[in-house]
Amino acid sequence: MKPATDAPEALAAADAVLAAKGRSFHWARRLLGKTHAKRATRLYGFCRHLDDLADEGTSAADAREKLDAASLSIIAGVSADPVIRDGIRLMKECDISPEIALELIAGVRSDLDVVQVADEAELYRYCYRVAGTVGVMMCGVLDVRSPVAHAHAVDLGIAMQLTNISRDIAEDAAVGRRYLPASMIGELSPGELIFPSEMLRPRLRKCVEALLTSADRYYASGEIGLSYLPLRARCGILVAGRVYRAIGTRLRTADHAFWNGRVVVTDREKAALTAQALLSAPLRSAFWKFPSRHDASLHAALRGLPGIETRHAN
Repeated sequence: MKPATDAPEALAAADAVLAAKGRSFHWARRLLGKTHAKRATRLYGFCRHLDDLADEGTSAADAREKLDAASLSIIAGVSADPVIRDGIRLMKECDISPEIALELIAGVRSDLDVVQVADEAELYRYCYRVAGTVGVMMCGVLDVRSPVAHAHAVDLGIAMQLTNISRDIAEDAAVGRRYLPASMIGELSPGELIFPSEMLRPRLRKCVEALLTSADRYYASGEIGLSYLPLRARCGILVAGRVYRAIGTRLRTADHAFWNGRVVVTDREKAALTAQALLSAPLRSAFWKFPSRHDASLHAALRGLPGIETRHAN
């Protein structure tokens, strides 16, 4: 008898979502082994569904109600929602703490409030909630249990979210969200970021440059933690990270001018990045050896959050 977690309709639905909304991950997923690819696809479908509950609610109050119901379902371990039900099954199957998923929901829920980030610490905590948590859950999906591996997975998630934020500034501003910290750009309104004035552009370029530089530190930490993953998964996550990082590279090439349109990485570029990553990374010892330690300074703003250790050691 086939296990319930392999329900073809749940996997098919998640795969369709991944193909439509997560092209970088859909590209890299083909490098994972069959079991891990299925689990990763289901995890993406679950996380994306939570995001859609917020974005597609008829009102902020309706979205909050749906997210609160999702939280209660995860705590109870049962749900009438087929996607959340499959997410609960996946968490049980992969020994993922429900507390991590609840942090993801808290991050998604925060987008329903006024979003005008005060400082970098608030930004990093937000990035942990909406993306670092996914890294922790992905460790479970890939059968990785080490807390040190979790720390590096959090960093890769944060790096990707910083890239997202840097790319989507105008798009987020159009719906009233300003993730750029006031400590870096001042108390600008979201409306001022949609198509910023010539006077504001140097300040915004400098901010985007700083965020992408910070993202590079987190990408580097995420990459040196790949040695904890099974070999095929190591290759798949490496490629996903490199493809996502290329978005920041394209933004730098455009002189950080996010207002000129959303930058994308083409399939041809993805293929080149994939080949380059798979040919070069295995030649480095870091691809095979566990890192000596995790840089705790990367988590200075995250202390007290679930899955974040105050000290990391092998």
